[in-house]
Amino acid sequence: MQRICVFAGSSPGARQEYLQAAQDLGQALVRRGLGIVYGGASVGLMGTLADAALAAGGEVIGVLPHGLFKREVSHDHLTKLYTVGSMHERKALMSDLADGFIALPGGFGTFDELFEITTWAQLGLHSKPIGLLNISGYFTPLLALVTHAQTEGFIRLLHTQLLLCKDTPDELLDAIATITPPAPWSEWLEPPPER
Repeated sequence: MQRICVFAGSSPGARQEYLQAAQDLGQALVRRGLGIVYGGASVGLMGTLADAALAAGGEVIGVLPHGLFKREVSHDHLTKLYTVGSMHERKALMSDLADGFIALPGGFGTFDELFEITTWAQLGLHSKPIGLLNISGYFTPLLALVTHAQTEGFIRLLHTQLLLCKDTPDELLDAIATITPPAPWSEWLEPPPER
């Protein structure tokens, strides 16, 4: 494993703990010799993550669509910054560059990235680990929704196991490092229920 893609908010959020977690994650990734792929912004949790990793001597690669340069303010000191034409291209390139994924707290953009990469895993398009850094219980309501969707028959139990969830960067990185790749997607397919 060489790089982790981190999905994170372009805002700092309402709690100091979110900024601290972004900083801690950036430093923890560098300590483990892992590079970072992220959205390329210099603001919010994204900027805090990048700054912490760069200050620790890490590799930080940003991927930013042209239209977001003004809104998200591109980071000027990255190891490399890719500019792409769309959000779709951004997600595809981030996925190609990374060996695993972690979501920090964020809004609709973070949820979009997290759920798309999880859907790709569900469909067998990749077998890379996906983690949630559950700072101050941020992802607990989302996990409750996933459990509800599974109970209601919309998500298979095996697919709920695609999301690793831990409370600290080191716990999450330990879980990612020891995960066994999931079975080939064809083994996850279940026959439709008899009617």
